[in-house]
Amino acid sequence: MLNLWFFALSRLFGIFATAWVLGWIVGDTFEWASFLLSAYLLIYLKNLYRLDRWLITRKVDLPEARGMWGNVFYQIYRLQRRNRKRKRKLTDMLRRFQNSTAAMPDATVVLNAQHRIEWFNKAAVKLLGLQTQDINIPINNLLRHPHFTDYLYRNPHSIKESSIKIPSPLHPEHILRIHLVPYDTNMRLLIARDVTEVQHLEQVRQDFVANVSHELRTPLTVITGFIETMQDSIDNQALREWEHPLNLMAQQASRMQNIVNDLLLLSRLESEVPQNLRKIVDIPRILSNIEQDALALSGNQQHHIESFIDQHLKIYGQPDELTSAFSNIVFNAVRYTPAGGKIIIRWYRDDLAGYFSVEDTGEGIAEQHIPRLTERFYRVDVGRSRNHGGTGLGLAIVKHVLQRHHAKLHIHSQLSKGSTFTCVFPLSAFVITKKL
Repeated sequence: MLNLWFFALSRLFGIFATAWVLGWIVGDTFEWASFLLSAYLLIYLKNLYRLDRWLITRKVDLPEARGMWGNVFYQIYRLQRRNRKRKRKLTDMLRRFQNSTAAMPDATVVLNAQHRIEWFNKAAVKLLGLQTQDINIPINNLLRHPHFTDYLYRNPHSIKESSIKIPSPLHPEHILRIHLVPYDTNMRLLIARDVTEVQHLEQVRQDFVANVSHELRTPLTVITGFIETMQDSIDNQALREWEHPLNLMAQQASRMQNIVNDLLLLSRLESEVPQNLRKIVDIPRILSNIEQDALALSGNQQHHIESFIDQHLKIYGQPDELTSAFSNIVFNAVRYTPAGGKIIIRWYRDDLAGYFSVEDTGEGIAEQHIPRLTERFYRVDVGRSRNHGGTGLGLAIVKHVLQRHHAKLHIHSQLSKGSTFTCVFPLSAFVITKKL
């Protein structure tokens, strides 16, 4: 490469030298220099023209040229070959991607920053009814369900782990689960899956639990009534020997009634659309009542219960549901904290969110159990839970109540050090008031 540049400079120097010698001989140096430089420029213009025509026609063959221009043509030719190889590789990758996404049973749609459709796979045609002419059309013009519109315009960072269910625009009897995944710069990937069968099975399960719970309620009421009648007649000498069995029967019947009531509450939370979530809920008053109940539940165990409650902090929601959720967390802390232990209840907010937390000095929970604590009937220690009167449904109720209020449950626990259960509420849930 350096030799070619040296050769080109040497040639230019030779032209000037020749022009100077000829000009000196004939007595006109400028005329000869202009003539020779014009000839040299014409050669360069000719090569530039050949380069221009070669690039325009996109011919594969390398044009013939010598010296520096031959090297320029060769380097461009090499660059074109690398670009063609890169293009073939990218084309193959794109083809494989399109083939793989086309084979996916889930509808996949690429949306730009304006929510316009840039690309979709074949499943999107079947599930969402998209057509080729829908490219560059806003997705909310085609999926007009109000829940989807609200979901689409939600903060992208708040929808990474959430999804919604809407009826299919083609077949309303089918249910689609829609998930938006943000990526790149303001781009989103919409994934839609037909969950009709799963939804049907879930509905069958909910109906079964609700029906069984209702059917159990009546016989339990009858059994409990007879047990109470027999306990009232315990002064009868003939029944005195049944005192202990009757107490055990009453205890187990009460436990079964609690399970039935919790199952019915869970069924309602799962199946009913949230109602009256814009009521102003006086959380400080609710927590004051819960604290009194917790002291009564503690009884002779004499737990040290402290509370730090922002008395001016109220939220929008459903009072009964929030009472149930908060009381479940507090009562669990009382049940699973040893006698004389400490329980701290907090209700406060900062610039990011609002928090209800319950901290205890109980035995703690092993890390592997924490992700499953909100499952129905999941118990870390079955025997201990039954001895403390737990139904195994309390935290499942908490999870569903918080979901209906757009809140989340965070659990932090260490063995032998205690646990902290924290409910995190969005700032939009809070009532704006002035402190007196």
